[in-house]
Amino acid sequence: MHKAGFVSILGNPNVGKSTLMNALIGQKLSITTPKVQTTRHRIMGILNGEDFQIVYSDTPGIIKPAYKLHEAMMKFVKSALSDADVILFITDTKEKVNYENEILKEIFSAKIPLIIVINKIDLTTPQSLEVLTAEWKEICPGSDLIPVSALYGFNLDTLLKAILDFLPENPPYFPKDQVSDRTERFFATEIIREKIFLNYRQEIPYYTEVEIESFNDMDNLSKIRAIIHVGRESQKSIIIGHQGKMLKKVGTEARKELEEFLGRKVYLELYVKVTENWRDKPSVLKRFGYK
Repeated sequence: MHKAGFVSILGNPNVGKSTLMNALIGQKLSITTPKVQTTRHRIMGILNGEDFQIVYSDTPGIIKPAYKLHEAMMKFVKSALSDADVILFITDTKEKVNYENEILKEIFSAKIPLIIVINKIDLTTPQSLEVLTAEWKEICPGSDLIPVSALYGFNLDTLLKAILDFLPENPPYFPKDQVSDRTERFFATEIIREKIFLNYRQEIPYYTEVEIESFNDMDNLSKIRAIIHVGRESQKSIIIGHQGKMLKKVGTEARKELEEFLGRKVYLELYVKVTENWRDKPSVLKRFGYK
């Protein structure tokens, strides 16, 4: 008997969805930063076992859209909800028990097996966790509820067992050696974007998008040319920094991680371009991979 299915990881911003998927598959595919809205796309991570294949989908945090970009991000969430065999709804120990958002209502009313995952239990006390667990059980009495620490890998074996119990009998959907549906080109944009989120303060990361202009492999070397798009001229100077130091720092950090991820040497060129109001331009968003 072989089990296979799609498991969608859904929840509000900054509850640890990307950290959880990375921990479940044992590999960093989704970028993670302390800032909200780090994840913008639906990213699949595939966990293969001898008699199972779990296709996880990491998704953007559920928000009320303020830009066309946000609308596209919420489309990724809805697509992950529509084709899921199992839903992991991720909350954490700091989040209030609340699901007034329309997408959250859809999640809780869907006729799909639901596991509520309380993440970051390393940041609370057993007494507080007990109270929180009771509140969630009252709201969703028929759902499994599993407390975990994605960061420290606590209780992930219990979560995996619960997922496998819900998974339907199917042959594998992807080759057993495949770990994602995304390309190396896509992961290059994400790694660069992660370094931007980690190195710049306040709103600057939210006004940036990364586009790979060229990605060429030659023997044991990848030559990558990437453009960092910003919304205004003033943001361009901040990204570049005094005498180009900030851009160089981002490039160095991204190159090192890309070499580790790709398993070969990387020559990375970064450029900054002003693309005004890109977050509200459907044609530009489509070029960046948002539909």
